[in-house]
Amino acid sequence: MSDAPMRALDHVRPRTARAGLLGLALLLVATPVAAEPTVRLLELPFKVREMRGPRTEVATAVATSGLLPILRAGKDPVPVVLVWGEEGGAVLILENGTVAVKPVGREAVEDLVASETPRGALPGLRRALDGPLSAFLSGRTRSADGVPAATTLTFRERQPMAVSTDPKPVPIATATLSAGEGALFAANPPRIVSLAGRPAVLAATLTGSDAGGLVLATRTSSDPAAWTVSARTTSGPRPAIAAVGDFTGKGTGAATVDSTGRLTLWTLAPDRIEPGAQAAGYTIGEGEADLAETLPREGGADLALPVAGTPALAIVSTRDGLREHARVTLPAPAGTGVAALGERLIVGLSDGRVAAITLDGGKP
Repeated sequence: MSDAPMRALDHVRPRTARAGLLGLALLLVATPVAAEPTVRLLELPFKVREMRGPRTEVATAVATSGLLPILRAGKDPVPVVLVWGEEGGAVLILENGTVAVKPVGREAVEDLVASETPRGALPGLRRALDGPLSAFLSGRTRSADGVPAATTLTFRERQPMAVSTDPKPVPIATATLSAGEGALFAANPPRIVSLAGRPAVLAATLTGSDAGGLVLATRTSSDPAAWTVSARTTSGPRPAIAAVGDFTGKGTGAATVDSTGRLTLWTLAPDRIEPGAQAAGYTIGEGEADLAETLPREGGADLALPVAGTPALAIVSTRDGLREHARVTLPAPAGTGVAALGERLIVGLSDGRVAAITLDGGKP
């Protein structure tokens, strides 16, 4: 057999290989590569002691108070993150495509912060607020193993009043609820959610040495005093509420991190709290700082929270189980807060600094 066909094939092989390499190169150019998250430390002339995100009561008050005229330049208040410490305060806003720092007086900030903790509430523990309804923990105590706790969940609700030319105090209806026999409320701020068109309050409980659970308080009528515990979970490692929201696109849920570092999603209904997906290796700290944030996405929401044992922030998808799809290394562990500001994440670090993060590699 002549070797001419083999020689012809030898000429074809290099051309085929070159065509394949060219096609691969074009594919790589055409296929977008996921950008690495970008971290920038903000220039602040003070160490941050506390932080509040855009959805908190204090940040909303700052955005509407006239403290900074720039915050009311448009029709709607500008979302802000508020930070402060012993030597100053600052409002963080998005300006010209990046996070900008606007100094404010610490005293003005602390005057607004005072309203977060009503009279009778556990010291330093914020209330939950949604329209006319507020809920907070009261009755300061400790569990049998010395952990700070509360005996009572208190509800306060502003009542409608007739229009009058005479100044009158707004009537307030107050109700209280205990955690149940053998249980106390954990020193973890309660959360107000809407279930079946009515308000409900989710709170964490202590039920024994390193044990606790969740309770759901609802009311079946418009009577402001008709609050009752309508659902509770079985006792397990002590949980802390990380966030509430529609994580799966199927209705209101909650995310908790327990004392073992286990992240759990829960489905909420007026008469039940059902456990869902779980994943290990996370933390939201032991203080009152908000170290978890929901990130709305199509069909649900992601969750941003610190990784246990390492200075990093995890972005966890919650739409189909729990799947970590990004991890951002931080200059120090998260300590004073984690909050979304537009497409940026603001992280208050444990050493008093503040980092701004973009997950798509843009300028923070």
